[in-house]
Amino acid sequence: MTFTSAVFDVETIELAGTRESIVRGGRHLFPLLPTALEGVDQIGVIGWGPQGRAQALNLRDSLADTAIEVVVGLRAGSSSRAEAEAEGLRVGDWLDVVASSQLVILLVADAATANNHEAIFERLQPGATLGLSHGFLVGHLRTVGASFPEDVNVIGVCPKGMGDSVRRLYLQGREINGAGINASFAVHQDVDGRATERALAWSIGLGSPYTFQTTLDSEYRSDIVGERAILLGAVHGIVESLYQRYRVEGDEPERAFARSAEAVTASIAPTISRDGLLGVRNAFEGEDLAAFDRAYAAGYGPFRDLVAEIYDEVDSGNELASVVLAGARLATSPMQPISGSPMWAAGASVRAARQEAAAAVSDPYTAGIFLAAMVAQVDLFAERGHPWSEIVNESVIEAVDSLLPYMHARDVAFMVDNCSTTARLGARKWGPRFSALLDQVISPIADNGLEISVTAAKDFGQHPVHVVLERLATLRPSVDISVG
Repeated sequence: MTFTSAVFDVETIELAGTRESIVRGGRHLFPLLPTALEGVDQIGVIGWGPQGRAQALNLRDSLADTAIEVVVGLRAGSSSRAEAEAEGLRVGDWLDVVASSQLVILLVADAATANNHEAIFERLQPGATLGLSHGFLVGHLRTVGASFPEDVNVIGVCPKGMGDSVRRLYLQGREINGAGINASFAVHQDVDGRATERALAWSIGLGSPYTFQTTLDSEYRSDIVGERAILLGAVHGIVESLYQRYRVEGDEPERAFARSAEAVTASIAPTISRDGLLGVRNAFEGEDLAAFDRAYAAGYGPFRDLVAEIYDEVDSGNELASVVLAGARLATSPMQPISGSPMWAAGASVRAARQEAAAAVSDPYTAGIFLAAMVAQVDLFAERGHPWSEIVNESVIEAVDSLLPYMHARDVAFMVDNCSTTARLGARKWGPRFSALLDQVISPIADNGLEISVTAAKDFGQHPVHVVLERLATLRPSVDISVG
């Protein structure tokens, strides 16, 4: 995928035999933002959830020396109003802010967006630009046979990380130029020829180290599938299953937690971030290497089948409809936390006794299982035609640079309980499927003497994802997120 810009430098990179265009970010580009946002006097950020807060503050700071104002739109009586005003932002009624803004960034919950899109569309100025950070609304409109107004631009800028990561890395970028969360951008509808420049300005203003191109159709599929698979649901299900496996083997709770959840968040994720997927396998030798290969070979096929099922449920609209249906139900009966099980109590003990300088436990079986699920998602996305930059960001970089560091600091259960409603619903629905698949299919195969074929190890060793990840890693600033 390629694009051009009259404001920002565009470079073309080769990824696994395909060519894609990207724009590198950095604070030195902030003076160019008004030019790219020509015609925009007010940016309305609608919503004050994790993404709304992060994006409003980042854009406010990036545009501090310009005449462009960032205004937050909230419903009357919103409990978030005082917090937004305390940050120095002007706050108005959400529909009034929609009507008065030339760039409207819609960051309310997916179900609320679906249920209120008609009112929002009616208030948009002709020629305004509607910005989405998630393609959910595109999928919903397709499902119900509706469309966007014909006289507005529709763009997407989708940070590849949770809202808190978007803000924290932006603040770290004050010391290290370019620190931030990568983002994809999409132009869904361009009525005045300015859509691409506005999308790139939005992404750069958020602090994205680099911005790559996608479509909103592709983005919502990869994003919603990823939440239910390797980014959240699969992590939840895999570590729950492995914890019980190691307890059955005789491990004490803290040891079982260290070999399952802690191995993923404290050892496997940093190794991937630093040395790539091959770095994980290369850390083992002898019997440990054989255990890794056995787990990887047993897990890859079943995991890929499950990710394909999730993808089909998203593609068909079923998964989107379930989120919309849950909106009214959750208004009166909120989701309960999952953090009360014995596993998460053991995690609290591990974190309390953690010594950051100590070497993290890296279990070869856990590593093989986790990488099998990650590569299964990579291959399924490639099969369904997603661009490589999106595949690697949604399947690897977002996991190891944004979500897993939070899981290490706070716990996997904390993440399941504190992500967006769409992600939380998906993790609760599909996480147990990953756990059951591991218990009932994958572990029995691995434990009953599966003979590891040369092909299985060779396929992993020569997978194109390694070259793509190595290339994209050069575009990431040399700074890890400070979770605090």
